[in-house]
Amino acid sequence: MKKQILNTIVAGTMIFSMFAGQVSATSGNKTPVPTAKPTATATPMLDNLFKYGLKKDIELPATVTAGGFSYTLEKIMIYETKSATAQALIKQYGFTGTEGEKYFIWTKFTIANNSGNLVQQNAKDLAEKWRLNFGEEASVKMPDKLWDKTNSTLALWNWKLAPGQKLSSYQAYSYSGDFNWFYVSLKVKNTKAYLEVVKE
Repeated sequence: MKKQILNTIVAGTMIFSMFAGQVSATSGNKTPVPTAKPTATATPMLDNLFKYGLKKDIELPATVTAGGFSYTLEKIMIYETKSATAQALIKQYGFTGTEGEKYFIWTKFTIANNSGNLVQQNAKDLAEKWRLNFGEEASVKMPDKLWDKTNSTLALWNWKLAPGQKLSSYQAYSYSGDFNWFYVSLKVKNTKAYLEVVKE
């Protein structure tokens, strides 16, 4: 009698296990396994010109060349000088002369010298090689904390490029005028060129 009861319990346990396995297998087949969706890569913002009513005629990055020397504007962001972002950059690099200006403009650029001659801007050659104009010319600002650095990739002060050399860096400007258009003018060895980002 005890043996019969034991056999009955074992058989019942086996049937329950088989049933549970079927339910589990059936449930697994009915419920799809979630798969990870590919994450969309956000397009980096290269400018905020639209915020100031400037509609681009060309997209960045954009390059202008004069006399074998090229300037490529990679990125430009316009900030209110009193904004937290502008003030953080001003303090980080020691920009001065921005206090009375309405806007602080932060640019990323690449310059390349394929002219066959040395091109520089320092005590030996003070002439600005490129300028930014929005209706009035923006005023370039020098990073006082990097005054002793040549070809700094953090924020530009002095720079010098031998033939075949290139440099990517950042440069700041201040501006208080209206935004009517936007172009970059380049002048190297009496050779001039213009890059119209926003036409008049």
